[in-house]
Amino acid sequence: MAKPLMAKATAVWLVDNTTLSFKQIADFCELHELEVQGIADGDVAAGVKGFDPIANNQLTQDEIDKAEADPLHKLKLKFNPAASGEEKRRGPRYTPLSKRQDRPNSILWLVKFHPELADAQIAKLVGTTKPTIQSIRERTHWNIANMQPIDPVALGLCKQSELDAAVQKAAAKKAKEGEAIDDDERRKLLSTEQSLEGEAEPRIPTAIEGLETFSLGGDDTEKEEKIDADSFFNLPDSSDDDEDDDEQA
Repeated sequence: MAKPLMAKATAVWLVDNTTLSFKQIADFCELHELEVQGIADGDVAAGVKGFDPIANNQLTQDEIDKAEADPLHKLKLKFNPAASGEEKRRGPRYTPLSKRQDRPNSILWLVKFHPELADAQIAKLVGTTKPTIQSIRERTHWNIANMQPIDPVALGLCKQSELDAAVQKAAAKKAKEGEAIDDDERRKLLSTEQSLEGEAEPRIPTAIEGLETFSLGGDDTEKEEKIDADSFFNLPDSSDDDEDDDEQA
């Protein structure tokens, strides 16, 4: 059932101006029955001005009369053609003013660690625009030098489940298109829970890649050659030099 505008203020008006039960008001305004009872006792919504649902075209007097006569009757929101499709409106996610300065940092984090995400997915996650995402991808953003990548979940800009769903969707799209995915990209496409549960794999530094079968030690079956230090210098025998000196004398 659709929720009325200003639900709590509507509940205040119904408590003050009708004999409806707390359950009927709670069901109509999508509140807890105890919360409606708190409104009646003055413990909840103190100072809230009642919002007339009849004057604002949300209820009819006949509907209220039926509900007052039958405690089991559930109030039905009056159909308003002008509000049709209001909840389906699409647009960027609203970001509080206190967190908008951190939004570029979260975009940089998504671009760096999840490059498989489309601009539309990033825009939906953190509530931004495609030109902003493009400028950060191309590092032409005016404040790119001072930006630091920060997880949008840690900043409270999106939920972990929403990020995981977007990553899984990107993975399914890549698999459907038949693109080759290397090990690094496959790890990025895993959700946070899956990546934490996985076992750590030994990685070989790229600087010595291809030398993993190279051994500094020689084969145990080979015998080490004995190197004579004198053979490097080819020093003449000292006894031969003494004989030459005697002949010349």
